[in-house]
Amino acid sequence: RKALQPASKAQHFCKAHAKVLRRVVLGLLVVAYLCYFIAACYLNFQRALALVVITAVVVFFVCWEVFQKHCGAKVLLLLRPVGKCFRKAWPWLKWLLWVALLAGLIVWLVLDTGRNPEQLISLSGFCFLVLFLFACSKHHGAVSWRAVFWGLGLEFLLGLFVLRTTPGTQAFQWLGDQVQYFLGYTTAGSSFVFGNTLIEDVFAFQSLPIIVFFSCVTSILYYLGAMQWVILKISWVLQISMGTTATETLSVAGNIFVGQSEAPLLIRPYLADMTLSEIHAVMTGGFSTIAGSVMGAYISFGIDAASLIAASVMAAPCALGMAKLVYPEVEESKFKGKASIRISRGEEQNILEAASNGAANSVGLVANIAANLIAFLAVLEFINAALRWFGEMVDIEGLTFQVICSYVLMPLAFLMGADWADSPVVAELLGIKIFLNEFVAYQQLSTYKKNRLMGLEEWDGSRKQWISERAESITTFALCGFANFSSIGITLGALSSIAPHRKGDFATVVLRALLTGMCVSMLNACLAGLLHVPTEVGDCAMFFSTTNFSSTSYTMYTCCKQLFASSVLQNGTPSFTGSWAEQAESVLWLKECCAYYNHTSCAW
Repeated sequence: RKALQPASKAQHFCKAHAKVLRRVVLGLLVVAYLCYFIAACYLNFQRALALVVITAVVVFFVCWEVFQKHCGAKVLLLLRPVGKCFRKAWPWLKWLLWVALLAGLIVWLVLDTGRNPEQLISLSGFCFLVLFLFACSKHHGAVSWRAVFWGLGLEFLLGLFVLRTTPGTQAFQWLGDQVQYFLGYTTAGSSFVFGNTLIEDVFAFQSLPIIVFFSCVTSILYYLGAMQWVILKISWVLQISMGTTATETLSVAGNIFVGQSEAPLLIRPYLADMTLSEIHAVMTGGFSTIAGSVMGAYISFGIDAASLIAASVMAAPCALGMAKLVYPEVEESKFKGKASIRISRGEEQNILEAASNGAANSVGLVANIAANLIAFLAVLEFINAALRWFGEMVDIEGLTFQVICSYVLMPLAFLMGADWADSPVVAELLGIKIFLNEFVAYQQLSTYKKNRLMGLEEWDGSRKQWISERAESITTFALCGFANFSSIGITLGALSSIAPHRKGDFATVVLRALLTGMCVSMLNACLAGLLHVPTEVGDCAMFFSTTNFSSTSYTMYTCCKQLFASSVLQNGTPSFTGSWAEQAESVLWLKECCAYYNHTSCAW
């Protein structure tokens, strides 16, 4: 007993002064981080820029919470007279703001599309999809236009920031690069288990382990509360601006990071009491986005990481807005006016258990993806064989599921902004995404992208080997979502397990939510087409003078096409126009280009 007395006293002291000790430890950690932050900025501010941005965001929200807790009520009391005046002026001020915004948007569109008129096609596709969804609305007279316009406005502003501004482009490019570096650590585990040969040559050992790693990290972040904190902040922004309820907004915000079956778990205690409109919004959010775990697999295919991240973030406000357009609220929600809801942190006892559970839970997802790929690709090959057989009966050669999709969905692909020549390929990938799944579609898109980057000929006979950068960007956004028919069962199963007595309600709205989710991805694609900035080709003469022509690339293909366009055969001897006429080595470069590409200029 005497030996245990000091330990007992120490334990009693810690319990009695727990708050003070916690504050002391927290203060020491803050001071340590502040010293680290100052040192990082002092040594190399440019290198520490990402750390500065992350720190600024965290400090802002922490300060906002402290301010809201201690001064919120007093500030609201002081601002009450201003609020009364603002409410009186709001009826006419609202219309003034709308007119100003509309005029600004029209002026910007006129100036911007004047340089690239093809962007108007994407704009018309965007308007067509919104009008189509309004035509499909369950209650046309009950639409909350605040949610609709704010949803589309936030989507547009996010797209403008990511695709058009230098800070936005650099930030998301940096974020995409960091995600790629981060996912690269999967190799350390997968190479140890499977060996280097398998992870380099076999798809299952190359891409699927990324899902295990990502799931493990996500589980750790959930245990630490970091994921819930980020989701709550995004949810707060959407809820304040769009006027939606806390439950549906939280689920849609969660879909940016987790899948369609995991996001509803954030609102598990509330799902049984949600209205049909709220359930529809929850389902639409799941269909409109992809999970972070499978995003890692798509990045490993070679799909642009920045575009995937941007598509997921842009889809959240758009999904919430379009959900309220298609299925407006006509019931009295129990969560209306509720500022926030609580999110559980999981049942794990420590961080090691969280990591282990995350990795173990991903096994089912990996097996499901592998099984679906085997089944869907096999079924697709069978369908193609059957269609070819039926086609040959009436002298139609090469009839396949992809060919049918390319014809049926081609006008839609064109409306999203793809060139007419690229539209059949985009439509084919869109059909695979809708009727099979996006995993197969992204895998095929990666093949087209690799062909382009390798500098292959655009056409191999009558078959297109790759699509333009603009079409690639549009397709990346259009495929970014779980809106396919196979996801209906996943969604119904996940929600029914949480609230079994509402299975009938879930089945009532699921098809409408699926349609809305498809259109949300296509609206994102239209914005990508509207805001796409063509990549400028550099100085081709400089490129040719520094390359050894040992292999092809997209830059070489582009420059060779420029050279071909400026070359003229006169009496069997090539001559050149424009800036190429001034280059002494143009004939040599033409000869090198002809070794890889076919053109009439190569006849000499």
